[in-house]
Amino acid sequence: MKTIVAIATPNTVSSVCMLRISGDDALTIADKVFAPISGQNVETMRGYRAAYGQIKDGGTIIDDGVLLVFCAPKSYTGENVAEITCHGGVYIARRVLEACINAGAVHAEPGEFTKRAVLNGKLTLTEAESVIDVINASSEQQLTSANAQKTGALHKKIQHVTEEILSISAGVAVVLDYPEEGNDDFHLESVTPLLKRLKTCQSKLSELLGSYDVAKTMREGILTAIVGKPNVGKSTIMNLMTRRNRSIVTDIPGTTRDIIEETLCLDGTLLRLCDCAGIRRTDDTIEQIGIEYMYKQIDDSSLVFAVFDNSRPLCEDDYDLLQRIYSKNTICIINKCDLSNELDLSELTQHFSIERIIKLSAASESVQDLSRITELVKSVCEQSAFDFSAGYIANQRQRACVVEADEQLSKIISGLEEGQGTQLSLDVVGFMLSNVLEALYKLSGESASSAMIDEIFKNFCVGK
Repeated sequence: MKTIVAIATPNTVSSVCMLRISGDDALTIADKVFAPISGQNVETMRGYRAAYGQIKDGGTIIDDGVLLVFCAPKSYTGENVAEITCHGGVYIARRVLEACINAGAVHAEPGEFTKRAVLNGKLTLTEAESVIDVINASSEQQLTSANAQKTGALHKKIQHVTEEILSISAGVAVVLDYPEEGNDDFHLESVTPLLKRLKTCQSKLSELLGSYDVAKTMREGILTAIVGKPNVGKSTIMNLMTRRNRSIVTDIPGTTRDIIEETLCLDGTLLRLCDCAGIRRTDDTIEQIGIEYMYKQIDDSSLVFAVFDNSRPLCEDDYDLLQRIYSKNTICIINKCDLSNELDLSELTQHFSIERIIKLSAASESVQDLSRITELVKSVCEQSAFDFSAGYIANQRQRACVVEADEQLSKIISGLEEGQGTQLSLDVVGFMLSNVLEALYKLSGESASSAMIDEIFKNFCVGK
């Protein structure tokens, strides 16, 4: 396998920049481009050692910097690895990269260092996939869960199921291989304990499948729609929560016609906040399109902020909104409480519990108002009930593997339950159990194809 190199830090001016070299010839290449001040040959350096020296391309000195050496197999990739840290100029970093390529390295593909870690047994596929989640983490919850995945939380859960299925499959194989024992068919008395074991495995897979939606929401943010009739202050609330002028605010009804989206973190809870067009009857074609978008946004959202104007009584548009959000997880915000009260609160308490109603004046940009919204969002979303350190399904690929295993188990269980009291063919059960194992091995990467691995790592950044 060729020795690869890439810039592992962002392509921008900074104090320092780091380049990573990995492969059998990593130390040989590093020796050609880095000259320790001590005069030591890089190839003779022990692992986990650093050296200060000059970085060169042939006979030309480019910069001075620091070299770190990691010897196989005790490195991130499982190969010899050298990391060169130079000054953080964009041009300097590119020149050091060119020097490494001139010395015999090839430019790494996106995610190739982590892919090599998988291929060399340093990481399972699920652990490797979590690396990108660590990089993209934008809240403490995201970081905690991504680190748990990176240390094998999901792999351990799957491993328990895999070992049990493997044990059952081995038992089936023994009966198939030794038919002279007279146990080549299942009877009622032997099916019952088998079903119990299979159902336990399926229960664990179902639990994992249930974690996917929660984990997806935690990673991407809770899709939240801010809705209400025109000019109730939806855009002002959007600006209050994002703490910047994200939405245009005017006294003209219908200013917001398209959906404005912003992701923000409220004390650890990630929201994908959507400022929607106001709900009202209109002959304006463009505004009507915005209202249709708003209806779809309500349907798609997991949380709704329904905004009402304290200075105006409820009207037909408000009642239309209440009907539209009837079954949604909703927080009621009564805005413009600094103006004279014309809104009958008793009408809203017929639709919302008093604990879910907040009164505020968004235009005042009160820190207390934002804190009250934050606390209510946390209690309504109940993300604290999710164990972020436990293993969970992190992406669609992993989910597809678990679904495949779960479906195969369902077929086996149904077949055995329907066949109780009659003789069942063991070879069919054995074949279906092998399909379950194949899906679980695909999840962990033990039987993943090279094409599938390439597809996973193409979305990684170069240098990781």
